[in-house]
Amino acid sequence: MLYLALIMGLVLIVITTKLTQALKLSSIWMLLGQIGAALVIIIVGKLEISYFNLIYGNYIELGYLTIPFSLLFLVGFTNVMNMGKEQNPLILLCPCISLVCLSISAFIMGYSFVSITGICGILSIMFVLLYGYFSGKAFVGRTLSTSIGFIIAVLSICLFKTSIVTIYIPIFTLALPLTLYYLIQDKITSVQSITVSSITAILFGVLMFIFPSNIIWYLIVGLTILLVITQSSRKYRFI
Repeated sequence: MLYLALIMGLVLIVITTKLTQALKLSSIWMLLGQIGAALVIIIVGKLEISYFNLIYGNYIELGYLTIPFSLLFLVGFTNVMNMGKEQNPLILLCPCISLVCLSISAFIMGYSFVSITGICGILSIMFVLLYGYFSGKAFVGRTLSTSIGFIIAVLSICLFKTSIVTIYIPIFTLALPLTLYYLIQDKITSVQSITVSSITAILFGVLMFIFPSNIIWYLIVGLTILLVITQSSRKYRFI
């Protein structure tokens, strides 16, 4: 049912985003579409975060906060890739790297849904990149970027249930590199800023498979604080 829920959620996001843009409606309608898609994942896909599995074997039960937290998680990470303006298709390298990390982690954990969906997402991104390269017409808009963000959010919440440390992947191989991209895109060329962001995503992705989980946990806490500070500026905000 999770595959069906993911497809239903994607269709809902695409429809609401397209209608909002075509009819020039308030962005609140896109947000409502994302909330609806998240509810489909929670209700139809039976996917939610009801507890935190900490690195030392302890658990934190969420209780009544399960659905609100799951909604916040899904909608928040869906909007990591929410781009108001069309961007160079090479920016898709960042979510591609994030999907690679998710797929490898899922393969190690034996989570077939995440690994299979992640591979399909990578192939889709590569198709868009190749099409953009040969046609010179493809640009990444809000519909595509939000859809990719939604897929990454769903895959992330799947692994998050297994280990809280996996929150490292969407934050530091996607959110942080994209924040860096927005920060430097006006100072250097688009290709250069995308290159810097992609290299950053690769470096953080490699770190996850090198350092032990307790070190990664300290990185998550420390770097999340820095990332939150950057969100104080509306220009670089993704949540």
